[in-house]
Amino acid sequence: MEEIRHHPVLLEEVLEILDCRPGRVYADGTVGAGGHSRGVLERSSPTGRLIGLDWDEEALERARKNLSPFAGRFELRRANFRDFHSVLESLSIPGVDGVLLDLGVSSEQLESRERGFSFRWDAPLDMRMSQETMTTAQELIRKLPAAELERLFRELGEERWARRIARNIVRARQKAPLRTTRELIAVIERSVPPQRRGIHPATRTFQALRISVNEELNNLKAFLLDAPGLLNSGGRLCIISYHSLEDRIVKNHFREWARGEGRKTSSFALLTPKPVVPSGEEVSRNPRARSAKMRAVEKL
Repeated sequence: MEEIRHHPVLLEEVLEILDCRPGRVYADGTVGAGGHSRGVLERSSPTGRLIGLDWDEEALERARKNLSPFAGRFELRRANFRDFHSVLESLSIPGVDGVLLDLGVSSEQLESRERGFSFRWDAPLDMRMSQETMTTAQELIRKLPAAELERLFRELGEERWARRIARNIVRARQKAPLRTTRELIAVIERSVPPQRRGIHPATRTFQALRISVNEELNNLKAFLLDAPGLLNSGGRLCIISYHSLEDRIVKNHFREWARGEGRKTSSFALLTPKPVVPSGEEVSRNPRARSAKMRAVEKL
């Protein structure tokens, strides 16, 4: 579940779904290091354009370098994908022909030791994707009551041992503040029975904290409210998710659109009746792609 992505996940499948062609405008709402964006620019050569967003300034710097061979054909902005509408307005772009979101946390963010996303090394309990976010994981651990922590771990992390972890966190912080990943992991390991461990015992708790700190589900829902209006006629929206909460939100919205429900005026076709998942070959090359699910729709 701690998805490190060195290679763009489902790259060929994304490019096929987006139907990249010259003269069209595409948008990548989670640019990261620019892997998918590079594929879109290559496939839409020589005149396709790309608008790329990321919350993380470090990610944008990497993307600028990786996309430099396509100078003049892309525009990168520091923004959350929920603000796509205002970014396109600022660029005087009325609509785009394809949008990609690759949700979750990037390999570079996980491997940045000081940001606290990973339980593989000791770091401050930060977990912010953007330094503009006010609340850190440490603050949630410090101030939330046991019942709220339990709800957070159960709902956002689907953690079976949520109650025990929450109660033990409250006990521990009464003695001393929990400031680092290692201190939190020690509490979690005391809470999860050894015989019940498959994945690392901290995986689900870390996921829940990260989702909460960055308001990931709220951002996705806000984006999906605006998404129909971002697309030109014939435009396609493609979303890769990595856990069931995100996938459920995407699936339900896409199905509603295809059935003509909701407050949009356009009609949509579901391009993926079942989610597209990585091949066995891709998972063997990049094991952490195994939880990826891609869904897509087309605006008719």
